[in-house]
Amino acid sequence: MSWMDQADTRSCVLLRLGERRFALAAEQVAELAAPSRVFRFAHRTAEIDGVILRRGRVVPVCDVAERLTGKRLTNRLFYLIAARRHDQTMDWIAIPVSGQCELIQADLTPAGPGDSPHVAGWLSHAGEVIEVLNLSALMPGPHLGAAKAAGSALPEVIAQ
Repeated sequence: MSWMDQADTRSCVLLRLGERRFALAAEQVAELAAPSRVFRFAHRTAEIDGVILRRGRVVPVCDVAERLTGKRLTNRLFYLIAARRHDQTMDWIAIPVSGQCELIQADLTPAGPGDSPHVAGWLSHAGEVIEVLNLSALMPGPHLGAAKAAGSALPEVIAQ
């Protein structure tokens, strides 16, 4: 079976985290939002920076840049709001991005057995090979979410 036989053309959203670009399947992306206030709680997991309020929902802010690139984002241009499946539920997470996002059509090659669990597949765009992210493997489940971790604690509001 050749590479082209394995490829699947899909719509993907490219996102920039520092100097690198990654992709998400377009059906996972709910919206691209301007940075807003982040509510930080005293008892949160390391993977969750806090929460934002978006369209009547409390959405955890998950800076995945450090896990993927080794560096935390210092410049947050947007939040990419994405849906993530955990067990039988779907929840939203806000991923800070440091550059413009782009919707593309690309041939997606599935991840291989040697790839990291956070890699759902690969695509080639403008001469660059880009990881397509598996958010379920990259982020903690809802039981570790900021809302439960916060309990009844009052949030600290941080302006972004």
